[in-house]
Amino acid sequence: MAAALLCAALPILAQSNAKVVELQLDGVISPASSDFIVRGIDSAASQQAQLVVITLDTPGGLDASMRSIVKAILASPVPVPVATFVAPAGARAASAGTFILYASHIAAMAPASNIGAATPVQIGGTSPPKAGSKDDAKDGDPADASGRKARNDAAAYIRSLAQLRGRDKQFAEQAVLDAASMSAQEALEGGVIDLVAADLPDLLQKLDGRQVKLENGRSVSLATASATAEQIQPDWRTRLLLLIANPQVAVILMMIGVYGLFYEVTSPGLAGPGIAGLISLMLAFYAFQLLPVNWAGVGLIFLGLSLMVAEVFLPSFGIAGAGGVVAFVLGGIFLTDGEVPGFELGLPFLIGSALFSVAVLLVIGRLALRSYRSRVVSGAEYMIGQPGIVTHVEDGMAYADVLGERWKVCSSQPLRPGQHVRVRSMEGLTLGVDPAGPEPANPASNNS
Repeated sequence: MAAALLCAALPILAQSNAKVVELQLDGVISPASSDFIVRGIDSAASQQAQLVVITLDTPGGLDASMRSIVKAILASPVPVPVATFVAPAGARAASAGTFILYASHIAAMAPASNIGAATPVQIGGTSPPKAGSKDDAKDGDPADASGRKARNDAAAYIRSLAQLRGRDKQFAEQAVLDAASMSAQEALEGGVIDLVAADLPDLLQKLDGRQVKLENGRSVSLATASATAEQIQPDWRTRLLLLIANPQVAVILMMIGVYGLFYEVTSPGLAGPGIAGLISLMLAFYAFQLLPVNWAGVGLIFLGLSLMVAEVFLPSFGIAGAGGVVAFVLGGIFLTDGEVPGFELGLPFLIGSALFSVAVLLVIGRLALRSYRSRVVSGAEYMIGQPGIVTHVEDGMAYADVLGERWKVCSSQPLRPGQHVRVRSMEGLTLGVDPAGPEPANPASNNS
């Protein structure tokens, strides 16, 4: 048993041919990117990879998504070392990215990159005040109290990560409380990161032989000098989530859904627009569920689109349409907090989308109205009023050529071959006709 304990205490040497898995996190940290990183770490652990490298370049993102990534790093069922590398040169690990870097077993940055500015932002509320400001003392302000609670919680969280990894706690707190930032070289000198590397091959060379302590108490010695990184690409599910987990895409999907259902209602029987509209609406609501949205904003957007649709049918002289544009723009403004990076909806986008919606709905409404008022081109209704010529009379039954087809016809007046008639009614396969135009000059010559 003593021998077993001794073996457990010794560092575990990583095999020289073991895998190094690279996961790229480029852009806003969202539920889609969080899902990709978490599943990538699990996949690397199942493949017994010796190291996972998260190549990071992010302006920040959602707190819940960031915490999911941190939990995957700290509480993987099969512990695997994770190195977060802020790269390429010029990249940043801002806001939520700072937490991920602090949580990783190895923290590295490329030259000319930066880290920090991790102050949390409240969705739908005001930004938390900085420590020591006058606003910090307003205990009676619920919004301010909520901001301080979020800020203090984030400060405690990143402080615990710094203590776990033995990194600088003072900068960690300043990054949250005062939005402090620093360069890669400053971070290295201040004990915030472990090393600076030019690129991924340089990072693997510098990590060769490094001892890394895992959460289960074991240590591993990395052998990465000759290792090549295997990059895991996002699958179709992740790419779809990355596409729709965007406020602008979600708003466009809602617009398409309303257009499709509106066209289906005005032109029933096509099925295609209605199905496309329902699918788009379901995707839009799923995207809103993923995003940190204010549901009052979603309701205003839907109300705005509904009023634009109503403008086509109601004699409101533009009032409903104008109200719809206002509601749509206000809903977009209230939908997300513009201070959250990557989740803002610009005013030009909202106004342009609203005006485009009005134009599209007016075009669809005009086409639907024209189709409604157009003459029927098939069936019994289409036959009424059509002209014809009597071809022959046989055994008291007259036959006429109507629209290039031979029909049985009957009339309250005697009919003769060659006589022009006009359809009055249709009963089964017999047409009721009335004489039209002058009698034929020589009826006998037109006998068939």
